Amino acid sequence: MTTTTPTDVRPDPPHSPDSGDGSLTEFGYRQELHRSLGRYASFAAGFSFISVLTTVFQFFAFGYAFGGPVFFWAWPAVLAGQLLVAACFAELAARYPISGAVYQWSSRLSTPAFGWFAGWIMVIGQIVVVAAAALALQMVLPAIWSGFQLIGSDPAPTSSDGAANAALLGVLLLALTTLVNVLDNRVMSVINRVGVTAEIIGAVLIVVLLLTHSERTPGITFHTAGAAQSGLFGALLVGSFTAAYVMIGFDSAGEMSEETHHPRRTAPRTILTALAAAGLLGGLIVLGGLLAAPSLTDGRLGVDGLSYVLTSSLGDGVGKALLADVVVAIAVATLAIQTAACRMLFSMARDGQLPFSARLARVNPRTGMPSAPALVVGVLAAALLLLNFASPDAFLAIGTTCIVMLYLAYAMVTGPLLLRRLRGGFAPVGADETGARLFSLGRWGVPVNALALLYGLLMTVNLAWPRAAVYDPTGGHWYFQWFTVLFLLVTVGAGALYRAVRARRGDAASGGPLPAVPVASA
Repeated sequence: MTTTTPTDVRPDPPHSPDSGDGSLTEFGYRQELHRSLGRYASFAAGFSFISVLTTVFQFFAFGYAFGGPVFFWAWPAVLAGQLLVAACFAELAARYPISGAVYQWSSRLSTPAFGWFAGWIMVIGQIVVVAAAALALQMVLPAIWSGFQLIGSDPAPTSSDGAANAALLGVLLLALTTLVNVLDNRVMSVINRVGVTAEIIGAVLIVVLLLTHSERTPGITFHTAGAAQSGLFGALLVGSFTAAYVMIGFDSAGEMSEETHHPRRTAPRTILTALAAAGLLGGLIVLGGLLAAPSLTDGRLGVDGLSYVLTSSLGDGVGKALLADVVVAIAVATLAIQTAACRMLFSMARDGQLPFSARLARVNPRTGMPSAPALVVGVLAAALLLLNFASPDAFLAIGTTCIVMLYLAYAMVTGPLLLRRLRGGFAPVGADETGARLFSLGRWGVPVNALALLYGLLMTVNLAWPRAAVYDPTGGHWYFQWFTVLFLLVTVGAGALYRAVRARRGDAASGGPLPAVPVASA
């Protein structure tokens, strides 16, 4: 392969209509992961990371507790903002169909060093998301059967018993998802597709049943009584945590590009459809929960959330059957998020960008899976869950931290992309595997990109703001109030230290260059 000397900005590869499954050679990589995913499997990768049943059930109570019924209106606002980001990502997925999407995109749009930090922040954030998703079991399993409360008697995740039990259930789930992630890429795909299908069916059933058991009209969403203590604007800012936590991970379809047939054509569409479908279903579930709740004032909706609504409004039988479907969604979501984190680790390690890169970049030729990253992600996520034994406040700290990390990593893609557009250096020309024009925003690229970046930065600040009432409601735990900021500083500091040590040793990996790619011919 003819190569060029690496520069600060990586050249774009040439495109050809028949690049298809051999497109990795354009970027200097060999095909090691097994390319076996079709369009629905690609959609499932993004949808299962978002997993509306997991995340809405996990954070509905929080949103309602701080905002009351009016917190619903934060949902369409966040969906609109994330669709702007997803549109930018869809363009990039068509142009760069490579595992480690955020890391690869940011590196090629900016500089190797900046892209390395985007990937580093993203992969640490993904590991935290894995832990946060596993904690969601506590919101559902004890509501199905009290026997799932293995520690103590209080299932509320804000209690000491509930927090400790959530950690225990989460560790057991992580052991299962780690096993699946080392088995076989086809096994993982089948589980993912079946789980997503079950989740979509369950979500539709929940929406229909809640709306047909309504106790009030949609006008209740304009009531601001529950938001009086913090004001309407403050309530919407905090209430947006629920929607912000739900609508992340749509880039997973891009993460799985190296395992997807016709990725230039498939990934952009599945990124957008996964987010749109999840946003619509999630919004309807939130609305249905508000309309069907037996009471908006007895305090249970702000503690037990949607589990309380299902079992109270639909009866124990139907309610618990639907909650069982939520358990499946949580398990599949944890699996999908762990898989995405594994692909990010693999992609960065393949470029020699991480400690123990040679081991992390190794792909089992029989299974087509990078086993070491799965074990690393599983162990680190389980270690994070131990914080729940220390304090119930860790539940929210972990959940919010992971959102901030991903939002910041997203901004580290949309920011350089906007600069490239303004300089006239980004024109997604070329064809996909079928010969059709690559997905492009055309003349809407600059305004959409600018709004996506602005939205992402504002939401990052909103989510990370150290509100004592949110992060340390009981008082006396200043480190939880500042947990997100401190965790981000430690993450960036550790990354900078690692790069400095490698640079001092004269290791080429410290600069973060990917293998050189061919320069596009005129």
